[in-house]
Amino acid sequence: MSSNIRIEKTCEHCQKTFMAQKTTTRFCSESCAKRAHKKRLRDEKISKAIETENTKKPFNPVVKEKEFLSIKEVCMLLGASRWTVYRMIDSGRVKAVKIGWKTIIERNEINNLFL
Repeated sequence: MSSNIRIEKTCEHCQKTFMAQKTTTRFCSESCAKRAHKKRLRDEKISKAIETENTKKPFNPVVKEKEFLSIKEVCMLLGASRWTVYRMIDSGRVKAVKIGWKTIIERNEINNLFL
């Protein structure tokens, strides 16, 4: 069953006017439909990346209050890698104590780095 309906519409992608045969037609051609689909997927991917960036774990405020910090906490506090912290310990810039397997650094040592 064919339809004799002809509706003048504007393409949502290229903004050109065209004659549509259906009331649900949104694009003037298949290429415009494909481009709009790719743009929609790209926009969704970008918005998802922005959303995950905004929902990352914030800095742990408990670290600011602790007197003794682990290597991981020092890395979070300084924004440095684990190996950078270990190099500072080996060079003597930061004093650390090993308790069993764990390395502990006093908070004052970190504060003294910036004096």
